[in-house]
Amino acid sequence: MTEDDGTARDKVTRILYLCEMAKNRRAEGKTSLQVVACIDGRGFGVRREDMRRLLLETDGKVFTLATLKWMVEYTDLINFRVSAR
Repeated sequence: MTEDDGTARDKVTRILYLCEMAKNRRAEGKTSLQVVACIDGRGFGVRREDMRRLLLETDGKVFTLATLKWMVEYTDLINFRVSAR
């Protein structure tokens, strides 16, 4: 959550670093991870180019408070869902 573009820039940088780490692990044949971003706040709205990169690097796995309800359904987290009996 961020209200200014400087904090948003820093958070995007961290997430992009995680994406790079995941790519490197896949390239090395190691078990990797799916990077999912859960962000919100005014700061992200003014960093349009960063948001574009974030969407591309996470394969669209970027969620906000408004879309959080879909995070499990549209990420690898669905593999942990327990069926109702």
